[in-house]
Amino acid sequence: MTKPKQVYSFEVKLALVERFIAGETALDLATEAGLSSPLLLQSWARKYRRDGVDALRPKPRGRPRSPEAPPPAEVSELERLRRENERLRAEVAYLGKVRALRAQPRR
Repeated sequence: MTKPKQVYSFEVKLALVERFIAGETALDLATEAGLSSPLLLQSWARKYRRDGVDALRPKPRGRPRSPEAPPPAEVSELERLRRENERLRAEVAYLGKVRALRAQPRR
């Protein structure tokens, strides 16, 4: 069985990187913080130097939302009912075609 991936908070990463840049060794900091490898701390420091503080913040996961779609809570009941009506019409049309295909004689 494998260990679950350890996730470190932004504050922990920032504190460790700042101490590393100040001159403490990566091996000592990694041992103290319980990191799997000093290379992890070095990669955080590289990202910090390249992109700044925001590079250490957690990234949103998954597929980004489309900009024109409002959040689900903001969809009005009227819009929800219209979408449901459209879906049901498509379903009825599909089932009608299936019935017509089944009614055709076999070759």
